[in-house]
Amino acid sequence: MAKVTGGKAVYGASVGILMLDARFPRIPGDMGNAATWPFPVHYRVVRRASPDRVVRQGATGLLDAFVDAARDLVGDGVDGITTNCGFLSLFQEELAKAVPVPVATSSLMQVAMVNRLLAPGKRAGVLTISGSTLTADHLAAAGVPPETPIGSTEGGLEFSRAILGNESELDVELARQDNVEAALSMTEAHPELGAIVLECTNMGPYAADIARVTGLPVFSIVNFITWFQAGLVPCRYDPPAG
Repeated sequence: MAKVTGGKAVYGASVGILMLDARFPRIPGDMGNAATWPFPVHYRVVRRASPDRVVRQGATGLLDAFVDAARDLVGDGVDGITTNCGFLSLFQEELAKAVPVPVATSSLMQVAMVNRLLAPGKRAGVLTISGSTLTADHLAAAGVPPETPIGSTEGGLEFSRAILGNESELDVELARQDNVEAALSMTEAHPELGAIVLECTNMGPYAADIARVTGLPVFSIVNFITWFQAGLVPCRYDPPAG
């Protein structure tokens, strides 16, 4: 038997996820539901980092807590770091400097790449949980081109209210309706859209519904981190025997 070398506290979970301190339900497809992932993940909750504080208050005063939590995950043995809020793009540079593994803070980091996939004259739009507080700084930190169309679930009945209010109950069908209607409104206002990128990591459960009603490709944190993990731990393909 070959010798192996230790050094990690946790084995088999290559992706470490920095979690907001929240209690709202996390259904399958949500980044915070471990059953969403086709591979093991390792979570670390950043205490006092509430949805309201991160999304509506710019995560003020929380950088050190996120850096400490990221370092703890690396110490446990993860090979890459992500977060469960697209608004944490603000911390991309600082977190990447603080740890020796790749960092992908935000689904927004996909926008520029998705634009390169589209036909001339087409571009990606962003669907966010809070259009009123998604600033130019958030977008620039993720490399999102200026003038990218932005849609939001803020005007809906359930999704933004329940998530940002950190409610203990979520009406999933109303949340689905909010996401679909917000996406349709954005596509109607911007006929040049060729794809949609979901900023919010809680929008994953509704990606298929959004794609169905808009007829557009939809990119979420789920596909982004699945791609990320595939680079951290590439599949091994052995030659056929014989």
